[in-house]
Amino acid sequence: MQQSLQNLVAQSYGLGDFSFRPFGEGLIHETFLVESKIGKFVLQGFNDQVFQYPDRIASNLAQLKAEIDIDRLPYELPLPKLTEAGESLFDEDGKLYRLFDFVEGVTVQETSDPKLAFLAGKAYGEFAKATATFDMRLFQETIPDFHRLDLRYERLQMVAGAKASWTEEESDILRFYLCQNPLIENYKAQTKNLPLRLTHNDTKINNLIFSQNLKQVAALIDLDTVMPGYLLYDFGDLVRTVACSRSEINTQWSDIQLDLSIFEALLEGYFEGILPTVSAVELQSLLIGGEIMTCMMGLRFFTDHLQGNIYYKVDYPEQNLHRAKNQMILLRDQQEKRSQLQLIWEKTTLSRQ
Repeated sequence: MQQSLQNLVAQSYGLGDFSFRPFGEGLIHETFLVESKIGKFVLQGFNDQVFQYPDRIASNLAQLKAEIDIDRLPYELPLPKLTEAGESLFDEDGKLYRLFDFVEGVTVQETSDPKLAFLAGKAYGEFAKATATFDMRLFQETIPDFHRLDLRYERLQMVAGAKASWTEEESDILRFYLCQNPLIENYKAQTKNLPLRLTHNDTKINNLIFSQNLKQVAALIDLDTVMPGYLLYDFGDLVRTVACSRSEINTQWSDIQLDLSIFEALLEGYFEGILPTVSAVELQSLLIGGEIMTCMMGLRFFTDHLQGNIYYKVDYPEQNLHRAKNQMILLRDQQEKRSQLQLIWEKTTLSRQ
């Protein structure tokens, strides 16, 4: 950290002398752990290449802080601390920074433990319940059309139409995703009847901080994507990232499948967290959420591959192609297991009545 930045942090928040070190495994924001006499904090250098509307994020989080009844949440919700000038962001040499309270605990990158999956589902459900009465007109899209599956599909069609030559693997993956038009139409039909909710929109298990003994969730973090959306987005991304037997960068194709026991644990947890503040049509939509979010990420990975890896960081040139293939296999497995997922959904729904 530059000395000028360190001095500005100390002055802006009244920290006095402090030590710092790089912190976390996030790929979006530059992050430091700050330790001072008055406590521990997390300092983030805001990535305005990914999040191009920092004013919208600041507005959403300020609105969330003003409206949320923190007593309705059984965990912490770290929001940006205000500087002594009353700002949630400050500028140092053209770059934006912000400070958060540090929450002690453990982060988990992936799990095969249904108990942890249950806690994750419940935590995100509790967030949706705590914000169920919020007026969505007061919140803005921080990334426009972030989860619009139909637009992601159209984008792939446009980019693919401009490509002159294809490998056999690329052609197979393209055919698969172009054949997802029935899912696209299902998505469009479903969302016509769903109410907008305040959703997290990045519901990976590593956006939760667990207690040291992994018995409860201590905090829900990374709130930059909080904006109006549908519950199926949040539950669907839980299914995509937690209920998959392997991570989205795994290339052991035969090992990639939907874990039914983890799906059931996520569903049970989410139901426990959000009920009774949810409609029947929203509950039904959760069943298709995993397919929608898996398809959307596959479309995004494949489109980025075709465009030369301009959005997602890659460790080798074909990584986005392989990510798209990974999601294709997971999506195919979900579609083959629709009847089994329906039975799990029915059992879970009946047990909550």
